[in-house]
Amino acid sequence: MKFKGRDIISIKDLAREEIDYILETTRAMEPVAKSGSDILRGKMLATLFFEPSTRTRLSFESAMHKLGGSAIGFAEAEVASVKKGENLADTVRVVEKYADIIALRHPLEGAARLAAE
Repeated sequence: MKFKGRDIISIKDLAREEIDYILETTRAMEPVAKSGSDILRGKMLATLFFEPSTRTRLSFESAMHKLGGSAIGFAEAEVASVKKGENLADTVRVVEKYADIIALRHPLEGAARLAAE
């Protein structure tokens, strides 16, 4: 399965076979994560949370760290450049230069799709 370079915004962006593959891989990764593997060493996750969601943000960051990767980002829109007038697309365009993957939570309907374009 090829996921690299794809923007997966919704489960609707995946074929049934891809969903099955992701679930199988998730099951296989549980013991890897528990073993202290650094399979994601050198990879960076950016969490851009424009609305509160502590559990979701921490679950992404925790998974990244457990597999040896790193995480950057923010949990409050007030600290983002958007507060100074930068639009979402520009913010994402800059952040994608720093990160291998972006987890985005935004109150605006369709924001993730807009950010991916």
